[in-house]
Amino acid sequence: MKASLHPLTQFQNYLVSIFEDLGFQVFQTPEIVSEWYNFDSVLVPDNHPARDEQDTFWLDNSTVLRTQTSAGQVMIMENNKPPIRAIIPGRVYRNERTDASHEAVFDQLEGFAIDKNISMTDLMGTLEYVLRKIFSKNLQIRVRPHFYPFVEPGLDVDMYFKDKWLEVLGSGMIHPGVLKNMNVNPDEYQGFAFGMGVNRLMMLYYGIDDIRIPYQNDFRFLKQFR
Repeated sequence: MKASLHPLTQFQNYLVSIFEDLGFQVFQTPEIVSEWYNFDSVLVPDNHPARDEQDTFWLDNSTVLRTQTSAGQVMIMENNKPPIRAIIPGRVYRNERTDASHEAVFDQLEGFAIDKNISMTDLMGTLEYVLRKIFSKNLQIRVRPHFYPFVEPGLDVDMYFKDKWLEVLGSGMIHPGVLKNMNVNPDEYQGFAFGMGVNRLMMLYYGIDDIRIPYQNDFRFLKQFR
């Protein structure tokens, strides 16, 4: 019997390869992180509901299973200097009920770029290229303003897929406060950041309608991806 990679791994490898072609470097960061890296470093307020036990897996009073790959942004910049283009693929954890579109454990891909004179045009050019590379060169894409504490301004990105608009990722220009936490001078450098759910994009790419199916070890399903 021929072995093969799991469909999620196959899709994630494909996604990573697209970003590598654009000059992004791949980083791996820990899944167990301090509260500071997960929340404070990216300006999540003390009273934000994401910090509550019903949303986050706390291991002790100051350590969590990361809820977002954004937790790795400042870690990476502790050992690197701009200019930089980085992606962080990896598993994240949310204390939430499982259903057809939600899992307590899932994969994200965080990306950011820091350089002089980076603009929103660079951000949108990157995201449009990646989404159209995955789905269709004629894919319709739109953006909507959205508040995220770690970017300013923040945007949600939607794509028109199978006759409806679907939200596929969040993004924006890196907040000056986050740049300062990275020891980057916001008067000299700018940056953009984005985060996407790998599982959700995989489901759309392969036509899977339930996020739980790929994890059920059903050979009838998995053999399609050999």
